Amino acid sequence: MYKRSKMNDENKGQLSMEVVEPEDAETDTDSDSASDAEDESAKPKVPKEVYLPGKMLAEDEELVCDESAYVMLHQASTGAPCLSFDVIPDELGTGRQAFPMAAYIVAGTQSARTHVNNLIVMKMSNLHKTQEDDGDEDEELEDDQDDIADREELKKPQMTCALIKHQGCVNRVRARRLGNTVYAASWSELGRVNIWNLTQPLQAVEDASLLKQYEQQNEDRPMFTFGGHHQEGFAVDWSPIAEGVLATGDCRRDIHVWSPLEDGTWKVDQRPLVGHSQSVEDLQWSPNERSVLASCSVDKTIRIWDCRAAPQKACMLTCQDAHESDVNVISWNHSEPFIASGGDDGFLHIWDLRQFQSQKPIATFKHHTDHITTVEWSPCEATVLASGGDDDQIALWDLAVEKDTDQAQANAQNEDEVSKLPPQLLFIHQGQKEIKELHWHAQLPGVLLSTAHSGFNIFRTISV
Repeated sequence: MYKRSKMNDENKGQLSMEVVEPEDAETDTDSDSASDAEDESAKPKVPKEVYLPGKMLAEDEELVCDESAYVMLHQASTGAPCLSFDVIPDELGTGRQAFPMAAYIVAGTQSARTHVNNLIVMKMSNLHKTQEDDGDEDEELEDDQDDIADREELKKPQMTCALIKHQGCVNRVRARRLGNTVYAASWSELGRVNIWNLTQPLQAVEDASLLKQYEQQNEDRPMFTFGGHHQEGFAVDWSPIAEGVLATGDCRRDIHVWSPLEDGTWKVDQRPLVGHSQSVEDLQWSPNERSVLASCSVDKTIRIWDCRAAPQKACMLTCQDAHESDVNVISWNHSEPFIASGGDDGFLHIWDLRQFQSQKPIATFKHHTDHITTVEWSPCEATVLASGGDDDQIALWDLAVEKDTDQAQANAQNEDEVSKLPPQLLFIHQGQKEIKELHWHAQLPGVLLSTAHSGFNIFRTISV
């Protein structure tokens, strides 16, 4: 969340936000500098305003991250952009609230030079709170500068990476733990879908000597590859309840369902599901029914499939004009019969499957000003979801919030832009350029990870 504030000539034009490793400010004991500081402190402070995306900044204004709105905010960069990633389920327990935190993810690079693309298994650790408690501030006042510097050094976040060579750019990657083994499915721009065993890279990020040995070998190969799609694609999803089952969709229009075999490979149904007329952009298995799958497409439709039926008869429900243009992403609520969808039109729709045939969403939000590229329901709060897109913002929503009548009347008399926002909009996160994917961490309540052309963010707000 950002606020506007007046700039001095020295910092004009800069964008300021929370960073992983803040630099210590240099101190100057010169008498002239001290007097300048006194003059600066004597100037009246200009109140900060909440900044909303799309508003123009004056020449003497800058964007400053409102650090008080975050419990935790860290950044990470991998060099080549990773425009798809997934959270790796770990064995450290669920509902973890204590700091410092740790998280594991797998991401895929999209380098222009196809021969240098990689899957990257990352361990993010030592993730401390970036908002200090009052008690921490009092303690720092009593400490000398050396103690403060030592403590800050100990609190620096750490990231360890193990690289897996990948043929072609990684269009999308999704992880799934099956028993004691973590697998990743990756869509390649070369039109192939690969399954990877992540055991060795996960071991490597835990031990420096193993990582060095792994880097020297780096001979990982996919344990299974399917080349039956006629074009490259982006849609892939593991079933959350049918172990080892996944679905993949391509830019031609085809969806294939995969089933695991006892020998550790997969059987892929060569007959695609029949229904879509253009590129399949996203897939989501039902969290409650083993054979039910949802898909969305450039053809503006959202379809619900029963994969037990023959491919030409599997489509059970269709919403014909779910969006005004391409439907980019969908997310299936973990506990309610709701699907959220985002499209190129910038609309966020909420669909109730019990009323799906009415062709009308139960809720619609037009907050984003460009394509919505990612949406996901919170795994911990049934009414909370997050959306992000090409307008460089992530919006957090809570559908349980209702409009207060008295407040609405007050807002009608108030011309402030903030008062016109939908009451369900909890938070706006900015600072990344061209946001592509976000994921909630199912084992770290309230923690979100996101990726964009400008790198990764991992954060938790005071709102969720």
